[in-house]
Amino acid sequence: MVPPVEIALRDTGGDGPVVVFLHGLLVDGSLWDAVVDRLPGHRCLVPELPLGSHTVPFPDRSRLTMEGMADLAADLLDELGVSDVTVVGNDTGGAIAQLLVTRRPERVGRLVLTPCDAFEVFPPPLFKPLFLLGRTSLGLNLGIQPLRTPLGRRLPIAYGKLTKRATDAQLRRWIAPALSDRRVRADAAHFLRRARPAITLDAAARLTAFAKPATIVWARDDPAFPFALARRLAQVLPHAELVELADSRAFVPVDAPDELARIVAQSPQPGS
Repeated sequence: MVPPVEIALRDTGGDGPVVVFLHGLLVDGSLWDAVVDRLPGHRCLVPELPLGSHTVPFPDRSRLTMEGMADLAADLLDELGVSDVTVVGNDTGGAIAQLLVTRRPERVGRLVLTPCDAFEVFPPPLFKPLFLLGRTSLGLNLGIQPLRTPLGRRLPIAYGKLTKRATDAQLRRWIAPALSDRRVRADAAHFLRRARPAITLDAAARLTAFAKPATIVWARDDPAFPFALARRLAQVLPHAELVELADSRAFVPVDAPDELARIVAQSPQPGS
């Protein structure tokens, strides 16, 4: 029996190739809007993962772990009965995608990774203070207070080093739930207490078994996720292509949506 998936989902419908988009911490599914808009021939699934920008507190906090999020995504695919899907991940969502293809790969036909946590980089050095503070709801609340202002949202320890082109309205949307709802902060803190590099290191060691197409789409000069991570991922994934982006930071879906949509649409088809 498939466990019920109690999260919001944007589903564009249709009978085109299925693409699942996984976002990261303190970001919601709107991160992918510009990419989804450029894929009218695809069925795009954008789950709202309970990672601090969700608006409805998650009912089963025990599932708020990296492994739990990967299984939640897999349960969603089971519930919808879709297969041979392309999974696209960014930031923490990219790490969750790595766990998904190593724990529950049966419905995945393709993997696309944009700048994300991998190997021992979880979190990136820029965000270690927030990860440490965020291990408690009180600490997370203190850590995100500067993000109440436009200047604070652009700080390097906030969103400032993650994107070149996100608007302040987008940044404000992403941080608003954690600023306004203690239950959302408690969900995020629960997740952060259980986040550790051993998880991504273990996933990386298992990626050699993913014998399906993979595309690594990485910003060349990303200050959060070094390009060396992209090269290492391309080395461990048996059928990987590495694509270098020149004018983007980690949030490729916002900074380079045209290029990312083109890659998603033109990557090798599942089963090819």
